[in-house]
Amino acid sequence: MPRFFGGIILTLEFGSSKFGVPWSDSEEPLGFMQVASWFPEDVANFGMPFSWAPHFFAWMAAFTETIGALFISIGLGTRYWSALLAATMITAIFLQKWGQAMEYGSSWPLLPAAGFLWISIYGMIFGSGRLGLDWLLFRKKGN
Repeated sequence: MPRFFGGIILTLEFGSSKFGVPWSDSEEPLGFMQVASWFPEDVANFGMPFSWAPHFFAWMAAFTETIGALFISIGLGTRYWSALLAATMITAIFLQKWGQAMEYGSSWPLLPAAGFLWISIYGMIFGSGRLGLDWLLFRKKGN
């Protein structure tokens, strides 16, 4: 259940504000698979190597948070998407949220990214389980 609810919350609440999908509810009208205009600039502020190709890294992060989280929630490619999400959340924690936490003197800015990191670790270890598409599509007969 953490995989399902975490994936749905991430894709609907956090990812879709950065990435153009039919369910995006962002301040600016986004085209299909378009990244919000503020996000590449935010990624470029992380420094090297992100400043070399901020649009690429922003697109990858937004795609993972939106489409990857949706796949995690339905249990399709769970371990693969969880690994990508873990990398995205570790980057967000240490290169963005950590500074915000120090600025505010509180760990509150870290909590969403840390929660999604734990969900991705759970997905990497346990996979989709019996309630995911991975189990239904790829289970071995006779087990």
